[in-house]
Parts: sequence; structure tokens; C-alpha cells
Amino acid sequence: MFKNIRNISLAVLLAIGSLATVSADNGVDYFEISKNIDIFVSLFKDVNIYYVDKIDPSTLIRKGIDAMLESLDPYTEYYSESETEEFRIETTGKYAGIGSLIGQHGDTVFISQPYEGKPAYEAGLRIDDRILEIDGKSIKGKGTKDVSRLLKGPAGTKVKVTIARLQANGSEKVITFDILRQEIKLKNVPYYGLAAPKTGYIRLDNFSENAGLEVRNALKELKTKYQIENVILDLRGNGGGLLNEAVNVSNVFINQGSDIVSTKGKIAENQHNYTTVMNAEDAQIPLVVLINGGSASASEIVTGSIQDYDRGVIIGSKSFGKGLVQSTRPLPYNTQLKVTTAKYYVP
Repeated sequence: MFKNIRNISLAVLLAIGSLATVSADNGVDYFEISKNIDIFVSLFKDVNIYYVDKIDPSTLIRKGIDAMLESLDPYTEYYSESETEEFRIETTGKYAGIGSLIGQHGDTVFISQPYEGKPAYEAGLRIDDRILEIDGKSIKGKGTKDVSRLLKGPAGTKVKVTIARLQANGSEKVITFDILRQEIKLKNVPYYGLAAPKTGYIRLDNFSENAGLEVRNALKELKTKYQIENVILDLRGNGGGLLNEAVNVSNVFINQGSDIVSTKGKIAENQHNYTTVMNAEDAQIPLVVLINGGSASASEIVTGSIQDYDRGVIIGSKSFGKGLVQSTRPLPYNTQLKVTTAKYYVP
């Protein structure tokens, strides 16, 4: 096994050496890189051979990767093959599962909200049902992240969920549900309606695919159905998402051809200026944007552009203050790296 590792290491060193010949002018010390990779591989080999107890190579390497990336910033992350699906959900808002939010209180994981019309709701799961088993295996000691992974799976497959439901007399009834997983599309705009007479309200939870279109359609319907004269855009607790969707959401209220955000990174491909490309749905309607400490990234881009163009009023508390852009890079064995590639600047 270590002969193979050594061969891989030498191949990496040779590749780095060849890069050094064409990239000597960018300030990267490729000798230091190759030297430290060689040290790391040799160290790992000796730890595996000489450490008193048997080690799990995958666990040890993962801890090393995570610690290395944590030293950079909180947003640069490694996704193993099993975790890549979680990242896909973050960016697309799509996953295959039962269609329910879950929560945790102490050691108890429970159903916090089954989405109406989705498999969990149709099967009969209710809010506060305490999850005991999934596919016959106890979830005792597991958190929401682990339970969520167990509930997800390929669309069209079944999952058996055993819950305890509190009865009127204070006892619990144990019930098992066979639920057929389906592809679930999470809404960026879970709710819109009237906040007061003539005042519309749009709640935006995420900036995954079609966030701008959902906000645009919500505003259009509020104007048509209720003849609103003012609108509130609620970004409280919205931690962000896709940068281009931040531009699209801003474009709902800001006219075509306006600079919304620029990015500056180490390499040319990460330096962009993003402008609105469509006519605004309404560039005149009085607008209030609600933010708090949980409003970050794309939320701050929208808020910053609304503020800088004097397009609306910002109400709430100081936002998170991220100011960084992440991109994904494919890695071997269906793994991925989410890496901070640029800083962003509002108009």
C-alpha cells in the first residue's frame, strides 16, 4: 500500500515541479509545496506503521484536511463523496427524501415541519413526532445531520421511519411509516402575502437556483392581486447562496445595466463585475429590506445594492459581514473542494 502512496507522491511532486517552470513569476514557491507534501506522506506512512494502535487512514487524513482548511477561513471546506449531495442541495435547493424539516432538543430528533403535499406529510407524519428508528436501526445518539442523511436517498426508494407520538393522556404511541422518497425542491420564497393594507411582504430564505425569479413572481402577484403600494423583503437569517441569484434578486428592484457587485481574486477568472441584465419588475415601489446578524453573503449583496442606489430603507441589526465568494473545484473520487476564491464589493 505504501509503495503505491510513494508512487502517487512522486507523481504529485513531478507535476508540481513542471508547474514551477511555467509559473515562476506568480510568487508561488513550488519547492516549499513539494517539500512539505513529501514530509506529509512520509509522516503519515511512519505513523501508520509505528503508532501503538491501529489507525483509520480515512479518519486521520480527513482530520488533517479539515484542520488545514479551518486555518484559512470558516467557508473553505472539503466535501467527501457522501457529503457532495449536501452541497448540491445548498446550491440547487433540490434533494431526494421525505420532504420534512427535522429538529433536535437534547438527545431527541423530531419532525419539526412536514412540507404540505410531500411524502412525509402524505404518509401522516406530524410536527413533534419523535424519531426512534430509520429502516429498523435506532438513531439514538445521532444528531440532525446524521438523521437527515439517513432519510435522504434516491428518488423512488422506500424508507421506514418509526416514531413516538404523544397522546392526549400523556403516553406515547409508537408508529412505523413506509415512505416513498421523492425529489424535493425547496422554495427560496416560502411565503409572500400582505403585511398590512397595501403593503406586501416577501420572505426569502435562500439564494439557490431561481431565487430571483421567485421574488419577481411574488412581487408581480402581490401587485396584481392586492394592488400593493409598498413592499417588505425579509432577509433575516438568510445566510446566502449563489452570487448570480443575488444579482437577480437585486434586479427585481433595480433597473437594467446597474452594477450590483464586483469580485476580486488572485487569478483573472475570479475578477468580475456583475450588472443587472433585465428590466426591473418595479424600480419605483417603496421598499424596506429586513436584515439581522444571520443575514450574510448574497443577502448582504442585495442589501448593499439597495442601500447604495438609495432604492430602499434597510431596517434591523448589523448583518453578518462575510464579504467573500466561494467556488467549487472537483477532486478525485467524486469529492469536492469549496474554496474562497475572491472578495466581493458592492457598488
